[in-house]
Amino acid sequence: MSQAELADLARRFEQYLGDPHDPASRMPFTAVLDHDEHDTFPYAFVGMLRRWGFLDYGLPAEQGGKAGNPETGFTLMRLVARRDGATAIALGLTQAAFTPVWIAGTDEQKRRQIADIHGGVGLSWGLSEAAHGSDLLNNEVVAERVPGGYRLTGEKWPIGNATYSDRMVVFARTGPRGGAGDYSILVVDKWRAEAETVRETHPVRQHGVRALDLSGLRFDGVFVPDSDLVGAEGQGLEIALKTSQTARLVILSLALSGVDTSLRTALEFAQGRVLFDRPVVDVPYTGRQLAESFAELMIADAVCLGAVRSLQASPAQVSVWSSVAKYVVPTLLEETLSRLNVVLGARVFLRTHPRFGMHQKMLRDLLVTNMADGNTVVNLRNIGHQLPSLLQQALTAEAGVRGEAAERAAVLYGMDTELPTYRPALQELSSRGMDDAVLAAPDSLERLRALAEEAADKDRDRLLLAAGVAEELLDRLGPLRERQRLLQADLGRGYAHSAELFDLAQEYCLVHAAAACVHAYVHSHGVMADPLPSPALLLLQLERLRLRFAPYEPYRDPDAAEEVLALLVRLDSENRLLSHWPITLADRTAPAGDVPRAEAR
Repeated sequence: MSQAELADLARRFEQYLGDPHDPASRMPFTAVLDHDEHDTFPYAFVGMLRRWGFLDYGLPAEQGGKAGNPETGFTLMRLVARRDGATAIALGLTQAAFTPVWIAGTDEQKRRQIADIHGGVGLSWGLSEAAHGSDLLNNEVVAERVPGGYRLTGEKWPIGNATYSDRMVVFARTGPRGGAGDYSILVVDKWRAEAETVRETHPVRQHGVRALDLSGLRFDGVFVPDSDLVGAEGQGLEIALKTSQTARLVILSLALSGVDTSLRTALEFAQGRVLFDRPVVDVPYTGRQLAESFAELMIADAVCLGAVRSLQASPAQVSVWSSVAKYVVPTLLEETLSRLNVVLGARVFLRTHPRFGMHQKMLRDLLVTNMADGNTVVNLRNIGHQLPSLLQQALTAEAGVRGEAAERAAVLYGMDTELPTYRPALQELSSRGMDDAVLAAPDSLERLRALAEEAADKDRDRLLLAAGVAEELLDRLGPLRERQRLLQADLGRGYAHSAELFDLAQEYCLVHAAAACVHAYVHSHGVMADPLPSPALLLLQLERLRLRFAPYEPYRDPDAAEEVLALLVRLDSENRLLSHWPITLADRTAPAGDVPRAEAR
């Protein structure tokens, strides 16, 4: 799907959903907050979106869906999640649970599952167990071989959609030892199960995404026929890990959307709230806080742009891209929402208010993006394990390797470039030292400096300053490699589990994020919609990353924040998604008395 086609699809989808501030729209904030307040599953929202065809954009076109491009599904998920994260997850879980079938299932299995999804069937992904969490090799659900299939015993908990769904795609032990080759994927159909062999556990009440069905499934010898074994017996761990790579990227749409909604709320409040004879937005500190929050959202957007497209453009490197994004985006945006708390002040506590109540809901909902599908520890551990090879390649790669990485980076970050068809089976569990974002960074820095020479006056100065800040961040890779070597030499066997290795992995992730910001600018600057691209925004993005290493240093160009605030105001007034993507949101149809600025007063 081309950039223009995706932008048009997103526009039509937004118009279908309507202005969330309008109680008469299809997904109004008033109804979302009511579901959240009463912990009630959003059946009407899910049904409405399924009838629209939302799920098809996460199912392969070859077997009856409409997907060939995860970026499309990710974008649509953002538009649902800016209204309600619980509804977005409830829908996304059927797509996530289908992913193992997409990776390793037969053509017949894919067609059958998709046809049944079209008929109303919902899926859940049975990976976690209460006693083991992310420790998959100690999972205890057992699938015993019997004539014609398997009998499953054990319990999966906590699982999203476990009660709501009709089928659960289950990660179960089929071998005797519990080693890497002793696990398989099977599909349990609750409606074909014998009586008393499947039992739903009581739903869990959550702090965030309260309307989501989070429960479990208990198996007492439930029969699963051979036809519902996905992939080969013993292939389960590989399939599960590849599924998690995709799932951890998709769920980041909730983080981006939550901050989009909260940032608009804070901006519009600051514009309308008058204290000491002037709008709060005109207070320099508050204005800078809003600009900084927007810059951080756009850092996360740039990281996700490359990471989501890596599923198709660099599938062999997804293990790195997905873990970097899953660490950077939730960690950064949790801090962003905390800053917006300061802007909103006491209104943060207005739980059921149709505007300010959405901020505290997003504040709670965002936490799930850190924990689900691999938490911060899991993702930093993955980066830590690959760090020696990543740093070695980043510092010593030959010109040919860097040239190939630069070619891929143009596709990864060029919003108008065509992507190959998504083939999840091509994903690898290790990148073997390759990270195109970092390897191609020197090439994009050259391109950025060339763009600076073509720019005028202040834009030129800011692009050159941005290039300098980016180069400063990339130069951290050499000392980082030395610290990693010394740590490994000092700790020996204890190195792989040391807290210090996690610190090094965090630093690498931030360098990758800086490279992503530069790549997005140089490879998509010609296709962004006015007022983007913005040299001031790029500079502030890189400055926010630099200040994570030196938090009390001053900005190199303090005036850039003022221009970034003006950019944010314009995008909001033009009803645009706060993203590099040129996506227009639903027309504002809320009654005049509900206009944010009037209400804030």
